[in-house]
Amino acid sequence: MRSIGRACTRHGAALFAAVACVLALLVAGPASAAKRVALVIGNDDYRNVPRLQKAVNDARTIGDALKTLGFQVMVAENQTRAAFSQSLLAFDTTIEPGDTAFFFYAGHGFEIAGQNYLLPIDVPAATEGQEELVRDASIMADRIIDRLQNRGARTAILVLDACRNNPFERRGVRALAGRGGLAPMTTLPEGVFSIFSAGPRQTALDRLSDTDSNPNSVFTRVFVKQLLDPGENLVQVAQRTRRAVSEMADTVGHKQVPVYFDQMVDDVFLNGRPQPSAAATEPSQKVAALPPVAPLKPPASEALNAPIASFSRHNGGWTVSFSIADPTLGISWRMGEGAFRETGFMDALDPRTRKRMPNPSIQLPADAPAGTIELRYIDAQGEMQGPFPIKFEPEAALIRDQRKILDMTATSWLSFRDYNGLLVYYTHLMSYRCAIREVRIGIDSAVPDKVLKMPPCDMRDPIAIPSSAQPYLKLAPNVTSVSVELTYRDGSVSEIKTFRR
Repeated sequence: MRSIGRACTRHGAALFAAVACVLALLVAGPASAAKRVALVIGNDDYRNVPRLQKAVNDARTIGDALKTLGFQVMVAENQTRAAFSQSLLAFDTTIEPGDTAFFFYAGHGFEIAGQNYLLPIDVPAATEGQEELVRDASIMADRIIDRLQNRGARTAILVLDACRNNPFERRGVRALAGRGGLAPMTTLPEGVFSIFSAGPRQTALDRLSDTDSNPNSVFTRVFVKQLLDPGENLVQVAQRTRRAVSEMADTVGHKQVPVYFDQMVDDVFLNGRPQPSAAATEPSQKVAALPPVAPLKPPASEALNAPIASFSRHNGGWTVSFSIADPTLGISWRMGEGAFRETGFMDALDPRTRKRMPNPSIQLPADAPAGTIELRYIDAQGEMQGPFPIKFEPEAALIRDQRKILDMTATSWLSFRDYNGLLVYYTHLMSYRCAIREVRIGIDSAVPDKVLKMPPCDMRDPIAIPSSAQPYLKLAPNVTSVSVELTYRDGSVSEIKTFRR
């Protein structure tokens, strides 16, 4: 295969490892009620097989795109086998029943006996007959799907940019058997959607020619554009990506047709549904008229099982997700005076009630003031419960949300880049600075003794980084490590984390 036929390995946004933005205005149907979480991995720096050039860049691009779509994004780069397992374990803990889980991998992949394996950077240089060596050192793609399903993800999206030539081919050595590309995944469980950057036995292009300066692979540059296109469901994203990539590859005489495998039960939109026509109505999705408002004094027996709420800030405002212990037939809420509003229904049946499941989340605008949300619901016997008071304090909720993200994405606090010298980026810390009082780093030292300058928190757009801010430091070319310690707004101090080049 020509050298530009590199394959499916990219997207690993080390800058944006946001793992706490809850969805709501994005995935249609059931997934719109829960949060969106993503793990993005890019592997370039292979030790024993050919290195890659664009996997990390592509991963970062995908991470940035998912963040704008309201995902909590965990980013991991250049993962060893042990680090890969730890990243998957951390991702597991973020997924709750009903969530939308997005896994992206860019790096070497390999098929053995019809199973696809994702190769960490320390995979050994296996030769003929050493399939078990590769199996033991790698991550099986099917196992990742199993993990997402076991955690109760309503929607699981798997994107593999790992359709490369056989990475074990070496001159003068009998290579491990393999024809390049990945095996088709035709037996996906319900609720899973997968897309590969090239079809079975095909390889994917990193670039169209030696003069192609685009930092992303052919697949990624197309896929990201479609992913961010409003009003497209997942199938449309995949179809339009496939068509555009195939046409681009044809211009250089290469066969690359991305392939997708769809077992979705919902029509999933990641960037909003198409706008309905004025005549379109969905009376079947409205809750029957709810009983009159009860006093805001729930009995003590109800208070024991009172709903709880989690708040998550995204670019469009706030998502508030409610957890209710009882089976429910309908949920309504209000903030301040006025009528209660129904939350609507999801396109799923609750096995406890055998009726459509009420949507357990609501949206608040970005500038919503502090106040009390009153929540009430109809239980399985048709009785109204509540209203229950739930306090909303925007600043405290934002700090909690961002602190959770920082704790869960500690491997992405800093990242190194070689660009006109050595740079260390702390964009991720800037994105979640509202939870941080102070950042200290140590250069080639285990003791952080230098304070990083951070822009002030902007409650109107807390994740945005001001254009005047410089999210990196220039370092001497011989620097090998940087340690970092955070002091949070509540006064607590993080463990010292060390990042090595």
